[in-house]
Amino acid sequence: MFQVVINGKQYEVNEDLTILQVLHSLGIQVPTLCHDNRLKPIGGCRLCVVNINGFSRPATSCNTKIADGMVIETHSQDLEKHRKVLLRLLSDSYVSTGSGNKEFDRLLKEYEISASSSQTENSPLVDDSHPYISVNMSKCVTCFRCVRICEEIQGQFIWKAVNRGYRTKIVPDLGMTLKESECVSCGACADTCPTGALEDKTVLQFGAATEWTKTTCPYCGTGCEMLVGKKDDRIVKIKPDLNSPVNKGHLCVKGRYSFDFVYAKDRVTEPMIRTAGKWKTVSWGEVIAFVSDSLTKIVAKYGPDSVGVLGSSRGTNEENYLAQKFARIVLGTNNIDCCARVCHAPTATAMKETLGTGAATNSFDDIENAGTIAICGANPTENHPVVGARIKQAVLNGANLIVIDPRKIELAKYSKFHLQLKPGTNVPLLNALACAIVEEGLVDQIFISQRVDGFESYKKFILSWTPERVSKICGVDPVLIKKAAIIYATVKPSMFFHGLGMTEHTQGTESIMCLVNLGLITGNIGKIGSGVNPLRGQNNVQGSAHMGCEPHNLTGYVPIEKAYDLFKQVWGSDLPRGEGLNMLQMMDSAKNNKLKALWAIGYDIFLTNSNASFTKKAIQSLELLIVQDLFLNKTAGELGHVFLPAASSFEKEGTFMNSERRVQRVRKVIDPVGHSKSDWEIVCLVAKAMGKESCFDYKSSKEIWEEVRKVWKAGSGITYDRIEKNGLQWPCPAEDHPGTQILHVESFPIGSKAFVKTIEFNETKEITSSEYPFLLVTGRTLFHFNAGTMTMRSANVNLLDNDYLDISPQDAALLGLRNKEKVKIVSKYGHAVLPVRIHDSVKKGELFTTFHMPDNFVNFVTGPYRDNLASTPEYKITAVKIEKLS
Repeated sequence: MFQVVINGKQYEVNEDLTILQVLHSLGIQVPTLCHDNRLKPIGGCRLCVVNINGFSRPATSCNTKIADGMVIETHSQDLEKHRKVLLRLLSDSYVSTGSGNKEFDRLLKEYEISASSSQTENSPLVDDSHPYISVNMSKCVTCFRCVRICEEIQGQFIWKAVNRGYRTKIVPDLGMTLKESECVSCGACADTCPTGALEDKTVLQFGAATEWTKTTCPYCGTGCEMLVGKKDDRIVKIKPDLNSPVNKGHLCVKGRYSFDFVYAKDRVTEPMIRTAGKWKTVSWGEVIAFVSDSLTKIVAKYGPDSVGVLGSSRGTNEENYLAQKFARIVLGTNNIDCCARVCHAPTATAMKETLGTGAATNSFDDIENAGTIAICGANPTENHPVVGARIKQAVLNGANLIVIDPRKIELAKYSKFHLQLKPGTNVPLLNALACAIVEEGLVDQIFISQRVDGFESYKKFILSWTPERVSKICGVDPVLIKKAAIIYATVKPSMFFHGLGMTEHTQGTESIMCLVNLGLITGNIGKIGSGVNPLRGQNNVQGSAHMGCEPHNLTGYVPIEKAYDLFKQVWGSDLPRGEGLNMLQMMDSAKNNKLKALWAIGYDIFLTNSNASFTKKAIQSLELLIVQDLFLNKTAGELGHVFLPAASSFEKEGTFMNSERRVQRVRKVIDPVGHSKSDWEIVCLVAKAMGKESCFDYKSSKEIWEEVRKVWKAGSGITYDRIEKNGLQWPCPAEDHPGTQILHVESFPIGSKAFVKTIEFNETKEITSSEYPFLLVTGRTLFHFNAGTMTMRSANVNLLDNDYLDISPQDAALLGLRNKEKVKIVSKYGHAVLPVRIHDSVKKGELFTTFHMPDNFVNFVTGPYRDNLASTPEYKITAVKIEKLS
C-alpha cells in the first residue's frame, strides 16, 4: 500500500493504480472528457490534470501512476481556471443538446459556460441514415472516444479522424454515411459519446430513461449483462453493464438495439383456441381447462408416452426445470427435450463421455490468456459478437489464430492459418492435426502419463491419418495442416472454440471427440487459456438442457437412474423410468401415429427443423399441438390447436446459464404486455388443473430456484443473493464456494484419467451429383437471430432485409447470375427462393445462406440425415442445384 496526501488529507491506497482511479475510489471527482474506463487512458482532453509536488507542470491524472509519498492537489484555483478555459474553447463550436443529460452539458453547467443552440436541420454534419444511431457532428468536441472504442473494444476501425488541429473532424470509414460504412452497429460509439454527437435514436424519440434495471441479454449464449432503461414503463435504451465479467462493458447490435419485438403489433397477448380452422380468443380460465382436459384424455386413452413436451432455450432455468418436472410427474413421461437437440447436443454427449462434463472447460476470460486460439465451425464476430470482438482484440495483441471453416469468415483475415476444408470433413482434418502433432513429437508426455488413457492404441490409429492422405479428402494443403498443428501444440496455452459447423453433421458428436483428443494429447485441458469450449447458440440453450429438458437426464445432466431417489424425495412423487424420446424421435413417433400431443414452449419446430416437409407431416398427425410463444409463429399459425401467450425475458424474473457455465440473473423490467404470462406461471396453472397443485405451488422464480438447488448438487451453492451483482460458474457445490472458472484442473468427474477416442471417418450420405452439383451450408448472420422471431420485428431489417444465397464469383459467372437476382435452390427434399449475393467468402461449388426469414423457409431444402449419436440434424450439408426464375 502507498501513503499519499490528497487535498491536504493522508490516505493509504492500493498500488498499480492511476491517480484518477485512486481519486474515484476515494469519491473525489475531477472532470474528464476523453476518458472511458474501458479504454486505454491518453490524457488528451487535459481536464483531469492535477498538481503534484515535485512536478514542474500539472499532470493528467488518467494516465499517471500513483506513487508512494505523492502530494496531490485536485481543485486549486489555477486548475479550475485551466479547466474553464479548455471547456470554453470546446464549447465555441458545440451545439448543446439542451437536455443536460450528457457529460459535456453537465460540465458546461458546472463551470457556468453557455453553448450555442443553433443548427440548421439540413446541416452536412447531420447523418440520419442509420436506423439506430443519430449522427450530429455539430455536437462533436473531438474527444476521440468513438474512434478509440471502435478500435480498442470492437476492433472494427470505422470512425476516422481526418485533417489536423482545429480542422479535425470525425467521419465513418471512406467518408460514407454510417449505414453505408462497415459499421456493425454495436453502438459502443454512441454509448461512450459524451456530447450527443452520436446518440441512440430511441432516446431522441422517447426521451432519456428514468429507471434502470440490470438483466441478461435474451439473444446468444454469450450471456452479456446489460442495463435496460425505461421511461413511462416503456423500454427506451439498453446499455452494457460496465462491470460484467462476461461482456466487460460491450454489447452487440441485437442485445443493445433489437428490443422492439416486445411492442410488435403482431404480438399475441391473449390465449387462443383454434375452432373450425379459426383462432378464437378465450380467457386464461378457458384455455387452461381446455389444455388440461385434452391432455388428461389423451394420456388416459393412449398412455403417458403419447405426449411430448419441448422446453425453451429462450426461457429461464426455472421455467425449463418446471417444464421437465411437468412432463415427468404430471404426464408421466420422459418425452422432454429442447432445441439443444438441434445444435449442441453432440457437444454435451461427446464431452460428457470423454471428460465427464458436457459443457465448456474454460471461461471467456481465458481468451486474453491464450497463446493460440482455434475456431472450429463457428463465426463468433457474427453469431457471438462480443466474444468475437474479444478474440479479435486478443489476436491484435499477439495471440495466434487458427480458423477451421469452409467459408472465409471475418476472423479468417486475422488468422495465421485458415484451413478452408470441404463441408463434412471435420473428422479427417482433426485427425490429421493430431497425426502431425504425434509425428512431430509434440505431444505432452507428462500430461498424457498422468491424465490420459489409451494413448498407445490411439497413436497407432492416428498415424494413418496423415495430412497428405487427408488433403485429398478435405481439400486443405497438407503443409498448412502441419503448420497449424505445430502452432496449436507449441504456442500454448491453446484454446478451442467451436460452433454448429462442428455439431450439425452426421458425425457431429465424434467431431467434438476429436477436438477433445487434441486437447488431451497436447495438455491443453484443465489450464488457463486452454480447453474445448462450445459457443452455445441461444441465451439459455446450455441451461434448458441442464435443467432436465432432455429425455435421458435429469437436472444437472445426471442420468435418470442415478438421480431417481433424490428427485423422488424432493418432488414427493414417482418418476417414469421408461426410455424417453428426443425431439427428432418425437417427430418420427408422430409420423407413425404414436405421439398424439405436443406442447412446444418457445420453439418454432416447423420452421427450424431440417427437412420441413417431413416435420409438417409429422405435426399434422397430432391430435393436439399446444404452442406457447410471443407470436403466432409458423408452427402455431399453420399447425397449432392452442396458443398460450408468453411473457418476454424483459417481463419476468429468473436466471439464464451462458456458454461458460455462468448462472446469471434475469430481472423484470416492465410488466407483461397484455395478458401474457411467464412460462413458469402457465406450466403451474396447467399442472394444478391436472391435479398436481401440491407439486407446483410456487409463488416466485426464486422459490423454484431453491428447489433446483436441492436436486442439483453442482449448483447448490448458487443463490439469488450470491448472483445479485454478478453470476457464478458451476460447479459451485456450497454457498462459500467461489464457483469454477476452469474444469478438470486435477482430475475428471469420470476419474483421474480421460480416454482418447479413435474416430474413423464415415462420409455423409448427402453428396453432390450431376443433378445437384452444389453443397449448401446454412447458418446465422450478425443482424438476425435464429428464426427471426425477435430481430425481424425490429429495425434490424433496415440493416439486413433478407436471407441471401452466397455464391462464389466463378459460379455466378458460370450461371450468369447478378447480385440480388432471385433464384430457386432445389434439393431432393424441397426448394426455396432466395436473392443471390456474389461473395468470395464461399468456394467454387459451395453455397451459404441464412434461415432467418420465415417466408423464405430455407428448411424445406435441408435434408433428413442426423448425427449418429445425438440425432442432431445435418443442417450444414445439403446437395442442391440452382434454377434461374427467368
